[in-house]
Amino acid sequence: MDLQALKNRYDIIGNDPALNDALETAVKFAPTGLSVLIQGESGVGKESVARIIHQYSARRQGPFFVVNCGAVPKELVNSELFGHVKGSFTGATETRKGYFEDADGGTLFLDEIAELPAESQALLLRVLQSGEFRKVGSNKVEHTDVRIVAATNVHLYEAVRRGRFREDLYFRLSAAQIRIPPLRDRKSDIYLLFRKFTSDFSEVNGMCKISLRPDAIRLLEQYRWPGNIRQLQGFTQALTAQLSRKISADVQRIELSADDLRPFMPLEEGEPIPVLYSGATESSAPGLGADERQAIFKAIFDLKQEVDALKARLDRRELPPPPEVPLSQEAEWQEQEPIPAEPQHPEPEAADLSIRRTEEDLILQALAKHGGNRKKAAEELGVSERTIYRRLESKKK
Repeated sequence: MDLQALKNRYDIIGNDPALNDALETAVKFAPTGLSVLIQGESGVGKESVARIIHQYSARRQGPFFVVNCGAVPKELVNSELFGHVKGSFTGATETRKGYFEDADGGTLFLDEIAELPAESQALLLRVLQSGEFRKVGSNKVEHTDVRIVAATNVHLYEAVRRGRFREDLYFRLSAAQIRIPPLRDRKSDIYLLFRKFTSDFSEVNGMCKISLRPDAIRLLEQYRWPGNIRQLQGFTQALTAQLSRKISADVQRIELSADDLRPFMPLEEGEPIPVLYSGATESSAPGLGADERQAIFKAIFDLKQEVDALKARLDRRELPPPPEVPLSQEAEWQEQEPIPAEPQHPEPEAADLSIRRTEEDLILQALAKHGGNRKKAAEELGVSERTIYRRLESKKK
């Protein structure tokens, strides 16, 4: 097997021996047809390993489906996995196939398997033993031929010991196990990943690439990266975006020292959160906690809305009144929206730009802290995930 060709195909970066061992083990298990349990923290790349197992198996021509068991509401898990018949519960307006039926002849990757409810665990065990299942609300026994690759970011046998996971299901799933190491145990791979992420992101967005001096590389390697590869990717992309905005557009690459990088590094648990203000040096940025950060963002957001309203009113001043409006209605409209002939307010463009930049700084800092997770960043800032999405899309334009 050409290990490097395998990595290139699945966009896997790194040469750590433990990573190489996990990939080689996946290829060895692939043709056996065994159920496989992949263990590793969130963000280490468990889905990529599952795809390798599928691709190197006899089922490679069949379907491959991914189900995040922790993301499906408990009351809908059985319906998602096994399907349901029309009228089986409120909202079941038609009969629907489940993943086990759709994945027939292929592979089903069950991520966060430890989150399955007890009833679903029993039904999954039955499928593994006999290939039999029933749709929710149906008495008809159906058959499927599906290989299960499961993944967990917890110690699954500890869940068995605590009575949260069936022991018989655990043994059925864990005959073949693969452990993927966390990023903190792959220190030599961290800068390789960083270079890949900044290069890819800068290419797509027309930004400068970032390289690190040896002391900055050591700083990067000293951090624990609890969100693993996913967190490092989000951090690198946010860093690239922030620095590209602060330098000349014709600069293609910048090199950072440890002192340059340190103000942008994700924080260890318990540290204050630095907010980098536009126009201030990173080292002088004050440290703020999450509550203060949320309050600042809300104040900025409210101010932004006021600026937008002011701009709209100034724009309306230049428009003629709607045609054929009765005098009484036109007078009422003018009374509701009094606009002086000579505006008393300064043009809001400069304030608007400053507010937008400060918003972007706060958003990028939150994204970097949470490894690019928009939902967690939105929760910290006290805004909707859609607000963050709109701000990022607006920045691209």
